[in-house]
Amino acid sequence: MRKKSEYNGLEELEESKISKFQWFLVIFIPLVFAVSVALIVFTVAGVNVVEKAKEMSAKIPFVESDQKERDEEKGKLAMNDEKVSMKLEKLEIEIVNKDKEIDKLENIIDTRDNAIEKAEAEKQQLQTEMNQLKDSQNNSKQAFKDIIRTYETMAPKKAAPIITEMNDEDAVEILSSMKTATLAKVLEQMTTADAARLTKKLTEQSS
Repeated sequence: MRKKSEYNGLEELEESKISKFQWFLVIFIPLVFAVSVALIVFTVAGVNVVEKAKEMSAKIPFVESDQKERDEEKGKLAMNDEKVSMKLEKLEIEIVNKDKEIDKLENIIDTRDNAIEKAEAEKQQLQTEMNQLKDSQNNSKQAFKDIIRTYETMAPKKAAPIITEMNDEDAVEILSSMKTATLAKVLEQMTTADAARLTKKLTEQSS
């Protein structure tokens, strides 16, 4: 009896499976056929099936919610991209401004360096001129000393008429540079008038 009941149970299970499969075929095949016919009809009628499906899916609550979330996410990404672009543009402007400041500072430095070089060149030129003047002055002093030495070595009788022929300023300059003993001998060889005139000028110069 047990075996028979088990057999009946298996039979009923198999029949149930077959019945469910038949129902699946009865529902699925007509549904697929209907969808296929609908696609053909929409296509022939010029309806964009893909766009229509999107519109219909948008009306479904959870699909619409997902679409909104995607749109919001896209919006956030777009805003972030815009912010990043604005920041990049601002940074680029700052970089350009910094480059201009650097160029300006470099120009100032170049101008300053040129001014320093010019001042240095002028300083060198002035130094050269001063050295030349000193050399000339030294040469003049040496030449004057040589002239005085010449008059001092000359005989007073020859030196006196030469000195009296000079203008008083040059004559006094020479006489004032002579040694006292030589000066006295030269004055003795001059006329009384010349000796008195030049002696007076020598006195005025020393005072």
